[in-house]
Amino acid sequence: MALPAVLPGLRAAATGGAGQDSAGDVTVSSTAIYNGFFLNKSSSSGDESLRDKRARILSRGLPKQKPIEGVKQVVVVASGKGGVGKSTTAVNIALALAANESTKEVGLLDADIYGPSIPKMMNLKGNPELTPKNLMRPLKNYGIACMSMGFLIEETAPVVWRGLMVMSAVEKLLRQVDWGQLDYLVIDMPPGTGDVQLSVSQNIPIAGAVIISTPQDVALLDAHKGAEMFRKVHVPVLGLVQNMSVFQCPKCKHETHIFGADGVRDLAKTLGLDILGDIPLHVNIRESCDSGQPVVVAQPQSDAVVKVD
Repeated sequence: MALPAVLPGLRAAATGGAGQDSAGDVTVSSTAIYNGFFLNKSSSSGDESLRDKRARILSRGLPKQKPIEGVKQVVVVASGKGGVGKSTTAVNIALALAANESTKEVGLLDADIYGPSIPKMMNLKGNPELTPKNLMRPLKNYGIACMSMGFLIEETAPVVWRGLMVMSAVEKLLRQVDWGQLDYLVIDMPPGTGDVQLSVSQNIPIAGAVIISTPQDVALLDAHKGAEMFRKVHVPVLGLVQNMSVFQCPKCKHETHIFGADGVRDLAKTLGLDILGDIPLHVNIRESCDSGQPVVVAQPQSDAVVKVD
């Protein structure tokens, strides 16, 4: 079918050019400007009206959290840096939740607008159908309801958008999807601490965030920033996952810490957070996701799955 009417012109816009900024949107950066301006003015003049004006502006600019209809709990999977296996881990977390609690309904939202990975990893293709209420129906595989920008554009089409268009797309993926009744919605966040992370964190109630990182120093720096960002927006951080923690030679069984040893564990101690697991650098995890059969489904009894769970 044609692209859903709820996201008009997505394919053309994604391949044709950047969007236009619009007035009236207040972001965290503009909030910081208001903070600096009004605080400085009020402290120097002692004018109560300026403080009142600042409060009114901030109250208009910060969005009110509203639950996603039909969704009981939202868990976000995030990383400060790309390439640390966040999407692979998010997919397997969703599948593990469904496998461990067979009575629970689980959904998976791909919030990475620029680089959606969920369609390939979950072996899903096609455009979502529309309900009579003009809501998109998630595509489903392995019992998991999935929604992604990758269902709305061609597989090789780049999304060349400015921030406000991305925010609009994220809002539609959150609000204009018929999730049915879900016990858990796992959101695969894009890497970093930018607009999407702030928009999702400020617009919907989140039960907790899981931070994924490899043990290497350059990844840990950004993982630390990611954890601090969630704390600033009052999202509980459930813990950290150390991915690609060790490589075992398939022939001699010698273990090598390619990306360093225990870096994420050390960071967890610094932040006062739990380590939720160590995931090895295992060829089966990579091959299974590339083939659209994640390891939790394809090899549920493997050592890699035990460590993922």
